[in-house]
Amino acid sequence: MPLDLLSALPAGILFALVTTITPGPNNAMLLASGVNFGFRRTLPHICGISAGVAVLMLSVGYGLGEAFRLFPALYTVMETASVLYLLYLAWKIGTSDQVQVKKGEPRPMTFFQAVAFQWINPKAWMMVLTAGTTLHLSDDFGFNAILMAVVFIVIGFPSISLWAAGGLAMRRFLSNRQRLRTFNITMAVLLVLSLYPVVEHFIA
Repeated sequence: MPLDLLSALPAGILFALVTTITPGPNNAMLLASGVNFGFRRTLPHICGISAGVAVLMLSVGYGLGEAFRLFPALYTVMETASVLYLLYLAWKIGTSDQVQVKKGEPRPMTFFQAVAFQWINPKAWMMVLTAGTTLHLSDDFGFNAILMAVVFIVIGFPSISLWAAGGLAMRRFLSNRQRLRTFNITMAVLLVLSLYPVVEHFIA
């Protein structure tokens, strides 16, 4: 395994862990689905999220690679915008004191519905854009996208599964405002810490 990959992989794993395990549209729906339908019936939804994020990562990664080759300045613009949005997201997570759970769904989301949802999920776009512009597991944008897609699947699948498996028990635990605030602040700090490769990149 190349040295660059070994040095960047921990940041990629940390980023995937924090962005997939923290509250967001996907996890809120998985929490509600786990409560209402159970883990087994929610499993296609979980798989669809993992597949959808991976497809989005590959599509954006290969598209960005060509765009950055033609317009190098676009890289800096995208990197800056992604970091700013990530910091904004960390602030939103850290200052949140409630979990929004969508209720009243008559059936679990299907696999293909969950895949399609990622294309309109702002958090998913933030994840793949930030990964594509700031996490360098490979110098080749296409191969970097493949590597990050694998990381998102390996790390993200069990992370989002916790929300569905936890179900009602997790919702009851997080209904305590102090516990939820502590959890969110911790996740926000970890999200900011995952930006250390960007800091090294600018310093270098």
